[in-house]
Order: sequence, then structure tokens, then C-alpha cells
Amino acid sequence: MTLAPDTTRPIFVAQDVTRVFRTGAVEVRALRGVTLSLQEGEMVVLLGASGSGKSTFMNILGGLDKPTEGQVFFRETELTRASDAELTRYRRDHVGFVFQFYNLVPSLTACENVALVTEIARNPLRPEAALELMGLGGRLDHFPAELSGGEQQRVAIARAIAKQPDVLLCDEPTGALDSKTGVQVLEALCRVNEELGTATVLITHNADIQRIAHRVVTLTDGRVSSDEPNTARVSPAEVSW
Repeated sequence: MTLAPDTTRPIFVAQDVTRVFRTGAVEVRALRGVTLSLQEGEMVVLLGASGSGKSTFMNILGGLDKPTEGQVFFRETELTRASDAELTRYRRDHVGFVFQFYNLVPSLTACENVALVTEIARNPLRPEAALELMGLGGRLDHFPAELSGGEQQRVAIARAIAKQPDVLLCDEPTGALDSKTGVQVLEALCRVNEELGTATVLITHNADIQRIAHRVVTLTDGRVSSDEPNTARVSPAEVSW
């Protein structure tokens, strides 16, 4: 069953979000008044040059950082007023993260790596089920060193979705992969979005990946320079590398 995004219900609302980093007398404005809504079940690709503020904005959505000014809401909860303990619970219960580097524990099998998350989640998938969803049902007992790069990234995605998060935040998840394995990872992310209805935000340097998204948001110098629906979505297999 494919679940369509609910365009009437925002999962995130960011209002005039600014993030300033200061080191001594040096001040860097990573975000300059970002206002943006993301919808339930939506897949959004976030584009922009290096230094445009993409990762900073994603870290704020994920509760890893707070803005210097502005407000961010996750549904009815204002993240910008949350305590550190509340943000920890928010990340644990609602957010899955996928990064460019897989961060798997080398001494644990694929199944054991996923089980690290399911042991602390409220309503987890079985590790075996999460790996099966990623097409890795035959790799449960393999260690990371015995898996290809694409397989390791799919284990990382399985780990992220095993707690059944409301949102999946992906920062360059195909950045270290070749075209064949990159497509496999994109297919896995689309499967999660469509079958589980998980809202997904995907940062990428490959502009052609925007073609798989429901919406494409571009950041330029810490501001939203464009926010457009994608009316002609394609499958990951059609993406150019």
C-alpha cells in the first residue's frame, strides 16, 4: 500500500529561523530567516551549495541544535522551547537519522546493529522486519565488513526506521556510493516513505535526485530561494548519477 502525503497537516513549521555561530570575534550566519512548512508523509529534497545552511537546518529539525532566533514546531510541540531532556525524548521517539557515513558498530551483526535502536524504542519493528524491508533478509548475521557500501547504508536505514519514527532526516545518504548502490539506497528510502508513510527530508549534492521527491526546497546563503512541488516524479532507477 502506498501512502500519499497529507498536504493539509504540517509535521514541521519553521518561522523566521536564524542560526548564528560565533567563535571569538568571528560570526557566521548559517541561516537567515528560514520560513518553511513540511507536511505529514511528504518526501522533500533539500538542495543548496556547500555552506547554504542545509545541514544546519536539518540539525534544528532533528533537535540536535536550536536556532538563535525564530520558532520551530513539530506538530503542536515547539522545539525551540524544549529542554535538553525533552529534545532527547523527541529524537528517541520521533526522529530517525541517516548520514553519509553508516556509523555501524563493526563488532555487531546487521541484526544486532538494528536491535540497538529497537531495545529503547516505544513501538519498534522487529530488527528482522526492518532489514527485510530494506531487502536484507539474507544478511541478518553478516558483519559490516562483510557487506557492500550500499548494504551497510541500508542497514543504517533499517536501524533508523526500526523505531518507526514519524520523520526520517537524511544528510547525503548516497554521497559515498556509486550509481548502482546509490539507486538501491534511494529505492529503500522511497519504500519507507510510501509504505510506512514516514515524512522524509533528504539533503543531497546530486540535483537530479530531486526528481524522486514530492517537493524540492533550495537554500541559498541561509535563505529559502525556491520551494516548488515536483509534478513529474520519477523512480530512483531513472536518476542520473
